[in-house]
Amino acid sequence: MSDTPLVLISHPMLAPLRGALEAQGLAAAHAWELAEAETGRVRAIVHAGEFKLTPEFLGSLPRLGLIANVSVGYDGVDVGWCRARGIEVTHAKAMNADDVADQALGLLIAAWRNIVTGDAIVRSGRWNNADRMRPGPGLKGRRVGVVGLGAIGEAVAKRCEAFDMIVAWWGPRPKIAPWPRTESLLELAETSDILVVAARAEAGNRGLVSKAVIEAVGPQGLIVNVARGSLIDEDALIAALKDGRLGRAGLDVFAEEPATAERWADVPNAVLTPHTAGGTTDSIPRMVAQAVQNVRLFLAGEPVASPV
Repeated sequence: MSDTPLVLISHPMLAPLRGALEAQGLAAAHAWELAEAETGRVRAIVHAGEFKLTPEFLGSLPRLGLIANVSVGYDGVDVGWCRARGIEVTHAKAMNADDVADQALGLLIAAWRNIVTGDAIVRSGRWNNADRMRPGPGLKGRRVGVVGLGAIGEAVAKRCEAFDMIVAWWGPRPKIAPWPRTESLLELAETSDILVVAARAEAGNRGLVSKAVIEAVGPQGLIVNVARGSLIDEDALIAALKDGRLGRAGLDVFAEEPATAERWADVPNAVLTPHTAGGTTDSIPRMVAQAVQNVRLFLAGEPVASPV
């Protein structure tokens, strides 16, 4: 058996990265094809942070020292467990914030202005001029609450200001920012027409956007989520959309992914995209390159570039 360090690709979605790793002279393998005899060679894992890595799986790799997330998020990795065992964790820090913020604004505009519904009306021959005399609200002067003011949240806030919307925010840790921070998430929801969820998912904030927060946004309001599906009580959100306690939603992330058509088929006033906000031809090469760089640095015994 070769003693060459092996870099493991954790999920089939990342299978195309094998070529990028091997082009850098690294030995790579797919986790779903790994022979038991090879587990001792695995020194690093290239991973997509939304997928869970179990302690049982990680514990089966005795020489593992690095989990290099291609993604910005790393909620599928128990960082504390890894650190206690000397395993470094890295991520694509701030690599796709602008792209995610662009998608957030796209979902916001599409849902608020009924763009997807309008497209369906035209394509199905249901254009009725009477509908034009029942317009909805515009965006100028609307109050936008941003949940989580990291790189993505700040990029969302700047874009909303460009549309002459009024921005406030909330996060668990105060920071200096150009926009006011409310005392609580519930207060932010109560004082916002539109709530944009851009917070980092952590073990302690599952269901952060609760039934009470959803109802505070209200029947005229909109919730946009480009963070993680775990941050919203999805059952409560669906129920609120169906019975009119929430006006609209724009979602790129879901409690379970891939989301099923059956779960969403009869949910009204929702614009949905399949977790594509962070992936563009601009951001993905940067994210992959940083993950590969972190692997190379680690194997060379040097400090990694973007630790969690």
